[in-house]
Amino acid sequence: MRAVDIIMKKRGGAELSDGEIRFLIEGYVKGEIPDYQVSAFLMAIFFQGMTPVETAALTNIMLNSGDRMDLSGIAGPFVDKHSTGGVGDKISLPLAPIVAACGIKVPMMSGRALGHTGGTLDKLESIPGYFTSLDLPAFRKGLSEDGFAMTGQTAHVVPADKKLYALRDVTATVESIPLITASILSKKVAEGADSIVFDVKCGSGAFMKTLDDARALAKSLVATGSAMGKRVVAVLTDMSQPLGYKVGNFLEIEETLDCLEGKGPEDVMELVYRLGSWMLVLGGTAANIETGRARCEEAIASGEALDLFYRNVSRQRGSIAEMLDRRGTWRAEYARELRAEMSGYLRSIDALDIGLAGVYLGVGRNRTEDAVSPTAGFIFAKKRGDRVEKGDLIATLYGKDEASLEPALARAASAISISDNAPAASALILEEIAAQ
Repeated sequence: MRAVDIIMKKRGGAELSDGEIRFLIEGYVKGEIPDYQVSAFLMAIFFQGMTPVETAALTNIMLNSGDRMDLSGIAGPFVDKHSTGGVGDKISLPLAPIVAACGIKVPMMSGRALGHTGGTLDKLESIPGYFTSLDLPAFRKGLSEDGFAMTGQTAHVVPADKKLYALRDVTATVESIPLITASILSKKVAEGADSIVFDVKCGSGAFMKTLDDARALAKSLVATGSAMGKRVVAVLTDMSQPLGYKVGNFLEIEETLDCLEGKGPEDVMELVYRLGSWMLVLGGTAANIETGRARCEEAIASGEALDLFYRNVSRQRGSIAEMLDRRGTWRAEYARELRAEMSGYLRSIDALDIGLAGVYLGVGRNRTEDAVSPTAGFIFAKKRGDRVEKGDLIATLYGKDEASLEPALARAASAISISDNAPAASALILEEIAAQ
C-alpha cells in the first residue's frame, strides 16, 4: 500500500477498507508516515466524511494502538460519562461520586482545557496537592475502594489519538464528526467503560453550534459505540450560556462542593441528575430515569456522595483542609466588575464569548503547553432571564495579571445582551438518543 493512494481514494469519496485505515494510522504512530500525508488524510475525511463501518474501524484501530486499562478482578458495572466540552461545565466533578455512591464504578479519564472549553484535570489540580497522573495500580485501587478515580490520558493509552488530535488542532479538522467519534470512543473504551452516557453540547459555547450538527454527532457516537458492544445514550444539552454561576478552575471546585451539599445551581443539578440517572439505568442499578434520579438525590441527602468526593481528594494526594480553608476566599488578586449598561432583562450571556474571555484571564489555554491559573475566572451575580437595573453587577472577573483584565472585560461585555422583555424560557436538555 501507499499512503498517497489511500488519501486519493478518500479524497474521491470512496469507502476505505479496514486494512487501508490500519496502514495509515499504524504507520503514523510508528513514525513511518509523515505529518503532511496524515494532514491530507484528515482533511479528506473532513470533507468526504466516513461511513459507520469506516468510523468503527478507525475507532478500533486507534483503541488498539496502545494499552487498555485492565479492570479485571474489580466488580462492575463500569459506566462513564463524557462531555463534548463547554463553559462552566463542572458536571463530571459532582457526578462521579454521586453515581459511585449508587453502586456504579466510574472509571474517568479526563482532559485539559483547550481554547474556550474548560478541562476537568485543571479543575481538580486547583485543589492543593491533587494528583491526576495515576498509574494503573492506583487507578484500580481508587476505583475498587471509592467507586471512582480521576486520571489523565497516559502516553501508552490510545497514542494514536494523542498524535491525531494534535494534528487536527492545527489543521482545522477538529469538528469532523467521524474524527470526533473515533477520538472520544477510543479513549472511553480503553479506560474500561462498559456503558457510556454522552453529554453532547449544542450552542455558541459548544463545538457543535446547531441542533442538527449536535444530533449528527450524537447519532454517530451511539451507533459506533453500540457497534463496539457498548450500551450508549447521548443527551443533547444547551451550551448557549455558561453552566452555573462560577467559571474557573478552583471556582468550579467550590460549586462542586455546593452541589454535593445539596445547594448547587438549578441548571447544574438538573444536568447532574439527568446524566446520573442514565448512568444508573445503563449500569442496571435503576429500572428507569425516575428511580435513578431518586437514588442520586438520596446519595446527596445522605452525605455519602460528599464523603466519597473527600475520600477521592485525599487518595489522590489533595489536601481537604486547604481546599476547605480556601473555599470562598481564594481569588486572583486582579479583578474587574462587569455591570449592566442599561435596565431590562438579561436576554443572553454568550458562552463562547465568556469562554474566550476566560482564556485571557487564565482559565483556559490557547496551546497545550500554556499554564492555567487556579484562581482566575468569573463569578456571575445574574443569569439569563434575570431583571437588571443599569449599573447592577452581572459578574466579577478574576485575572492572572493586570494585563489580562481589559481584553477579558471587553470580550465578556460583548457576551451580554439586555432587552426590554424577558426572554422565553429555554430547555437545558434538548433531546436524548439511544441505540435503536
